[in-house]
Amino acid sequence: MKIEVAGEELELLPERAVYWHRRGTLFLSDPHWGKAATLRVNSIPVPMGGTADDLERLTRAVEKTQCRRIVLLGDALHARAGRTDRTMRALAEWRTAHPFPDFLLVRGNHDTKAGDPPPEMRILCVNEPVVEGPFVFLHRPVKNVLGYALAGHIHPAVKLRGPGKSRATLPCFWFTKHVATLPAFGSFCGRFVISPAPSDSVYVVAEDEVLAV
Repeated sequence: MKIEVAGEELELLPERAVYWHRRGTLFLSDPHWGKAATLRVNSIPVPMGGTADDLERLTRAVEKTQCRRIVLLGDALHARAGRTDRTMRALAEWRTAHPFPDFLLVRGNHDTKAGDPPPEMRILCVNEPVVEGPFVFLHRPVKNVLGYALAGHIHPAVKLRGPGKSRATLPCFWFTKHVATLPAFGSFCGRFVISPAPSDSVYVVAEDEVLAV
């Protein structure tokens, strides 16, 4: 779905990412790579393959957009305990297979504890804010005087109700007057059900579609 924000065309992708056409930039937030591994280290049984699935989805987004740059809006890695050999190897192998997009991480709260991604990922890691008019890249979704904010952090979702008491909680893109909040890119992340204002725009990710609600 293509929309206009702050005078710029953005494309909302079902891969839970945003593509900025004019700058060839793919935005994503909160992959929390290594979260499942962190839980397994703490003896919590969870399925394998979360990082691999997310990297496969990232590959689809890169190939679909042919982006020149990836901007990750915080929380690349979940925790230091999740920096297992398996997770680090998967990240390094993905980067080796996709060497061309530049990669920028705007550090989030988890990054300060988990540490930056491994050098093999060749990711430039910086602190917020990053200003690139008309946008300002942040992790936490707060109004910023430097521009229209693109952020993540809260893992926004909406709860939908259908016929016969059917219900679903779906990840969403949430646009307010001053801030856009991206859904968590990671498939193994919790979700925060938002309460948007009537003037806000919300777009849910429903499998391979992005739909306005």
